[in-house]
Amino acid sequence: MNKTRTHSLDDTLELMRDLRSRCEWDAAQTHESLRPYLLEEAHELDDAIRLENDKLSREELGDVLLQVLFHSVLAEERGAFSFADVAEGLITKMKGRHPHLYGDAAKEPWERMKSKDRKSIADGLPAGLPALHRAHRLQDRAAGVGFDWPDVEGPAAKVEEELGEVRAELGKSPPRKPGAPPVLDERHYALEAELGDLLFAVVNLCRKAGVHSSIALDKANAKFERRFQQIEKMARDRGIDVPHAGLEKLDALWDEAKLAELSPESPDRK
Repeated sequence: MNKTRTHSLDDTLELMRDLRSRCEWDAAQTHESLRPYLLEEAHELDDAIRLENDKLSREELGDVLLQVLFHSVLAEERGAFSFADVAEGLITKMKGRHPHLYGDAAKEPWERMKSKDRKSIADGLPAGLPALHRAHRLQDRAAGVGFDWPDVEGPAAKVEEELGEVRAELGKSPPRKPGAPPVLDERHYALEAELGDLLFAVVNLCRKAGVHSSIALDKANAKFERRFQQIEKMARDRGIDVPHAGLEKLDALWDEAKLAELSPESPDRK
């Protein structure tokens, strides 16, 4: 009986070193040239997780691992650090962040421990972090040092307060004609600021309720896309010209698409 060989992390590391020595493309890469691939592979893994596709997730995890190995071998060649140093740093950090499991210290909130290594709330947050995710992380960090409501009631009330301020600001601005570009004056920037505060408050409510705002919005986007595609299909089947159908007719189609999706027989029921 043949036994399937189990590959180790060392095998993958040796493969990466071999590729660097014998593959022209791999040999030409640098930390800088690999940046787009790292971002792309992370997004592809995120898609696989969102789709709950285990086979694809396994493949994409391998692609992300390849990027980790690639950068580690590049650093090793420069004499900067090795993959072993990366692993040692990770183990040291994780044990330090779990002193109640790997020592005699009391358990502490994650963000409170991390705050001891930061000079300010924004230290270490990537510049390219999406705005919703950045808001969530800033709020997490503030909560880690005690700047937080005890429950969801405070954030919910804050959302209502900020919505009231948005409505007040909207009341000061004349209505825009459909398709007209915004007038970038003081009123525009005041409304922009109030809407930003409202979005920030909604992110905080999501966080306090145990929901990540970017994931919630991603699912809402997918739901809207799915339902609007159903509207477009129904319109084609019925000879309706979507761009000229008007809000009333499109709204009726939306309600129909929503009811169909929420029926027990629908495969898309959420």
